Amino acid sequence: MSVPFVLMVASSDEHFREMVRDNLLNIPNSKVGSEYQEVSSNLYVRVLQDIERHPNSAVVVDLSGDTETGLKSLERLKQAVPDLYVIVSNYHADGETVIQAMRMGANDFLQQPIKRSDFRDAMARFERAPRRVVSTESKLGKVYTFLGAKGGVGTTSLAVNFAAVLAQRKQSVVAVDLDWTANDVAMQVGANAQYTLSEVAENMHRMDQALFESLVTRDPLGFYLVGPNDSLENRGYFSESIFREFSTFLVEKYDSTVVDAGKNLNDEVVAGACQVSTTIFVVVNQEFAAIRNAQRYIGSLVRGGATQDQIRVVVNKYTKKPSTQLASLEQIKQTLGQPVFYGIPESGAFLAAINKARPLVADRQFAPELDKALRAFVSKATTSPAAAAAA
Repeated sequence: MSVPFVLMVASSDEHFREMVRDNLLNIPNSKVGSEYQEVSSNLYVRVLQDIERHPNSAVVVDLSGDTETGLKSLERLKQAVPDLYVIVSNYHADGETVIQAMRMGANDFLQQPIKRSDFRDAMARFERAPRRVVSTESKLGKVYTFLGAKGGVGTTSLAVNFAAVLAQRKQSVVAVDLDWTANDVAMQVGANAQYTLSEVAENMHRMDQALFESLVTRDPLGFYLVGPNDSLENRGYFSESIFREFSTFLVEKYDSTVVDAGKNLNDEVVAGACQVSTTIFVVVNQEFAAIRNAQRYIGSLVRGGATQDQIRVVVNKYTKKPSTQLASLEQIKQTLGQPVFYGIPESGAFLAAINKARPLVADRQFAPELDKALRAFVSKATTSPAAAAAA
């Protein structure tokens, strides 16, 4: 094969995903671009996010876990991206299943266990297929998740100001606080939320935009806010599966969702948020403890299916000339295996803004240099890969 291509693989079976990876090793100029560990109704959301990075890719959908759910997922995927090349796979090649899959838009079928010759033939058919133009600009909203490598690195402040800048730029924005212990987003914007994520969960089965906006708080800058309740003893019911359904609703209705994930990557809802995110900002400062934790977090995110393209390291409270107790940007790059995406300078203005209970960027004259840095960070973070390449 001469034309480079990328596969995106959707399967709950690690063995199946490994089979695809192993078979691709024998095909030049090919790679797995993304892996999805769940074949669900919101698979199309993840694919639409990733297709911006891999516009000439194909998707392999494993139907063996739950054929009915897999076929529904396939149908929704093809409705969202009609020209996407999709290969379905199952242990059974009975006529009914294959015909159903083809009617729903599948382009090819692979029987399991996958034979090397069958896989190579399928890739050859994909290579020969007419290359249709798949839009690389998704019409769905983006999900930006801020994950702190440790406490005190300013994760919430960055998330709040990120949402505020987007709202000032006339985007429709929802800020979601998933830090069940701190619950700091409401505090930083001076909000006293009447309803919480618990009410969202209770009403998810009948959720529409009007109901959602009646349940959440609207900041004066224009973005919506929802988070946990204030009671530490009663978290309320809000699971990973509910968040996945919630995120599907959000990306269909709003331009951007900004998630404050706190620092607990072991929380199942936080892990789920990272998996559906367009971009995951791992927030660190220059302390060695934060860099060590970031290394562990990035490893866990990659093992959970995130790609290096999704993960962005942001250094908050950045000092150009660190002491021996602080890491330099080069040390951070060497430790984490990727460059720092952006550095936000050290400033006491963040604390002053928190004490005022308003986003720092709400008043552009409050701290002009920090305001400028935050806006430049948002601009860089929201520039599409296509636009960045053109620039």
